[in-house]
Amino acid sequence: MRVATARGVTTLTLDSPHNRNALSTALMTELLAGLAAAVADDTVRAIVLDHTGPVFCSGADLKETAAAYASGTVPAGMLGDVLVAVRECPKPVLARVAGPARAGGLGLIAAADLAVCAEEATFAFTEVRIGVIPAVISATVLPRLSPRAAAELYLTGDTFDGRRAAEIGLVTAAVPADGLDAAVERYCASLVRGAPRALAGAKELLRRPAATDLRAEIAELAALSTGYFLSDEGREGVLAFREKRPASWVPAGD
Repeated sequence: MRVATARGVTTLTLDSPHNRNALSTALMTELLAGLAAAVADDTVRAIVLDHTGPVFCSGADLKETAAAYASGTVPAGMLGDVLVAVRECPKPVLARVAGPARAGGLGLIAAADLAVCAEEATFAFTEVRIGVIPAVISATVLPRLSPRAAAELYLTGDTFDGRRAAEIGLVTAAVPADGLDAAVERYCASLVRGAPRALAGAKELLRRPAATDLRAEIAELAALSTGYFLSDEGREGVLAFREKRPASWVPAGD
């Protein structure tokens, strides 16, 4: 995997084109390490998941899986750790998808907070066609998809394009291939303007379960909001807004 950081954004590039960036134990281990390092780096505001070669991710490494049958365990078991690390990362994660994604690769895309794909990119939940099910990735995929779309695509294994991926909520946006990098850059430019603690808090809000007691929920959220306004970040953000200048956490040049 390749790692590069510039202007507050760390890009983690899946770099295993010989097997179409399949989720091998080695690749998943490198991805977990890259995520951990980006989280620990205070200069990093956002993380981009990118890829080399024409394929974003082909899913589980089936060659490694076949070799592991004798042990009674398979590499796919590690995928859950990767999805949790991406989903619960306190910094925004954006997936840049320029080419096909299959099976476990779709779980990775769904785990990201934002995902931008080329309209020409293709996707498929191919698990049932090889006798397995999209079990682990359902934790991140199913909250993104409408029930009808999930049923159709899980059961048929049919291929769909970037436009359909955007329509059903798997990705944030689908753009022409020649506009993909510009779209990713626009999102990153917006993300790095967010305060680090506020971004982490906003991500926690997005993961909150549905309220069962509205009054209690409002009271809790009001207290949470007050805490952020009174925090150092909140005070700096309000002051910067009033002084019409970038806040102290915004990387130079943004």
